[in-house]
Amino acid sequence: MVKQAESICRQATLQSRENKAGPQNWRALREQLLNKFILRLVSCVQLASKLSFHYNIISNITILNFLQALGYQYTKEELVESELDVLKSLNFQINLTTPLAYVEVLLEVLGYNGCLVPATQLHATCLTLLDLVYLLHDPIYESLLRASIESSTPSQLQGEKFIAVKEDFMLLAVGVIAASAFIQNPACWSQVTGHLQSITGIALESIAEFSYAILTHSVGANTPARQQSVPPHLAARALRAAASSNT
Repeated sequence: MVKQAESICRQATLQSRENKAGPQNWRALREQLLNKFILRLVSCVQLASKLSFHYNIISNITILNFLQALGYQYTKEELVESELDVLKSLNFQINLTTPLAYVEVLLEVLGYNGCLVPATQLHATCLTLLDLVYLLHDPIYESLLRASIESSTPSQLQGEKFIAVKEDFMLLAVGVIAASAFIQNPACWSQVTGHLQSITGIALESIAEFSYAILTHSVGANTPARQQSVPPHLAARALRAAASSNT
C-alpha cells in the first residue's frame, strides 16, 4: 500500500505541475487512497489465507460480502485487480520463509514424537519469544557471539564469520522452542532438546547456548536456569565451531 501510495503521489505531482491543479486535486487523491485502502487490506488478508490455509481460503464471495457490510460496493473484477496490484508491488515474492515457519514445523514433529509439553502451549510461548528476539535481535546475537569466542571484544572478522549464525532460521527456531519448553516445564527441557537435536542434527550444546541467551534477555536475573542447577550443555560453547567454520 505504501508503494502504491508513493506511486500515485508521484503521478499526481507530475500532473499538478503540468496542469497547475490546485488543492482540489489533492483532496480527490486523498479520497482515492482512502477508498483503495480497505480493498488493498482485504486483498492482503485473502492472499495470506491462500498461503496459510490452502483448502480453506477466504473466498471472493466472503470478501465481497464483508466489504458490502462495511458499505463498500466492489466487484469481483476489482477484487482480482487489487490482488494483482498487491502482488506486483511485492514483485510476486510473497512466499518468503520466516522463523515462524520453522518453529511450527518443528512443533508439529515434536507433537508426533510424543513431546511431554503440549504443542499448543509451546506455540503461544514461541510467538512471544520470537517477538522478543526480533526486538532484542542485536543484544541476543552479540551475547551469542561473545560466548562463542569467549571474548567480550570480537574482531571484525569474527563478526563477519558469525553472520551465518544470524541467518540460520533453524538454529533460531530450536533455540526459541527450547527456551519455551524451559519456561513451560523445566523438567521436560532435556527431553525437548533431545528431540530437537534428533530432528535437526543441531548439537545439544548449540541449542542450549541459544536458549540460554534468549532466557537471559527475556527474564534477566530471574531466568529459570539460574534458579536451578544449570544443565551441563549450557556451559558449552558449540557456537564457536559454527562461527569459525564459516570462512
